[in-house]
Amino acid sequence: MTASFFRRSLVGKIIATAVVGCTLLPSLAVEQEMPLDYRLNEQIIMLPAGIGKQAMLETTVFKPNGPGPFPLLVINHGKESGEPRRQTRDRFIYMATAFVKRGYAVMLPMRQGFSRSSGRYLDFGCDMTANGYAQASDVLDTIDYARGMRWVDDTRILVAGQSYGGLATVALGTQAVPGVRGLLNFAGGLRDDADACDWRGALVAAFAHYGANNKIPSLWMYGANDSLFDPALVGRMHAAFVGMGGRARRAELGVFKRDAHGMAASRDGEKFWWRDTERFLEQIGMPTREIHTVAAAPVLPRSNFAEIGDIDAIPYLGENGRAAYRAYLGKMTPRAFALSPSGAWCWAEEGEQPDVRALETCAEKSNGPCTLYSVDDYVVWPNSVGSSTAESQPPVVAPTQTAQQ
Repeated sequence: MTASFFRRSLVGKIIATAVVGCTLLPSLAVEQEMPLDYRLNEQIIMLPAGIGKQAMLETTVFKPNGPGPFPLLVINHGKESGEPRRQTRDRFIYMATAFVKRGYAVMLPMRQGFSRSSGRYLDFGCDMTANGYAQASDVLDTIDYARGMRWVDDTRILVAGQSYGGLATVALGTQAVPGVRGLLNFAGGLRDDADACDWRGALVAAFAHYGANNKIPSLWMYGANDSLFDPALVGRMHAAFVGMGGRARRAELGVFKRDAHGMAASRDGEKFWWRDTERFLEQIGMPTREIHTVAAAPVLPRSNFAEIGDIDAIPYLGENGRAAYRAYLGKMTPRAFALSPSGAWCWAEEGEQPDVRALETCAEKSNGPCTLYSVDDYVVWPNSVGSSTAESQPPVVAPTQTAQQ
């Protein structure tokens, strides 16, 4: 494969790993920006990429306290459905926390055409080999930029990718990138939901090509209940890769929640993937021991307003809203449910800060302020709606003006 493929980009068809359900019009998109996490020294930088370094990639950085230099983990995101520029900044906060505790700095670039990154990408359709190479270009530029940072130990670099980003990560492994010791492939691949082509066969062919040109060892982690890539397809992709000489171990992972495709972004994911990851890191000479303490994330206090399953106690909601709350009780944790005096409601499950997502999305669509009613398995609604004490009052978000298209 020529180097020119490392200067292109693409569109993919990958589901989101976090879900929101609301009284929303489906044509309206809500942009939600998570607050920076002081516990992880989170910051956002713009780094140059692409031909002539004309594009700028919105990149999240997490670091332990201190000047470094730290070993580096680069995490590559997947693609949600819809327009890439509407995809909000990915953080993989739970994975980032696991590695910061172990002394790593973490960088997560939004590739060209995603979120606030400039540049654009092209769709190579069913040419999965080209698609992977195209995305790997921005990953390579991120690593090149990181080498100039005094806080980066450029002799100890690890690259990970989820879904669409996993395909890019394995494609990157066809180059002998100085300092990159290993690759973590979390449910990597790309699919065509319209089945307009033999995308499964194209994926197998892509991994065979990457295997024939492989320079960096990798660990592959796909759960048994991955909704995008079933075990039979994963077996074909892995067999094609190693059959052509690629160095990759496929972890024997079982079922993770309702869909293992979201394990890398899940609060509970580390327990699922860390054991195999630890063994792999030891083999390639990367740190595995926790050496930094990261304060626990703040949690909302429990109230005694009602039990989580007492649907009749919920204020403001009509019949449809109560039916939605009943369905919400079957959602995965972490989760949150917000509501408004106007009768609007919104729930969010899995992913990062569902309480923030539920509140902000509810407020976008409500005629009145929205307040959290419950999180995870308990109620946070105050005993007195007018209560102003910090101990009992959950967050409230006022409505904002939104344009309907």
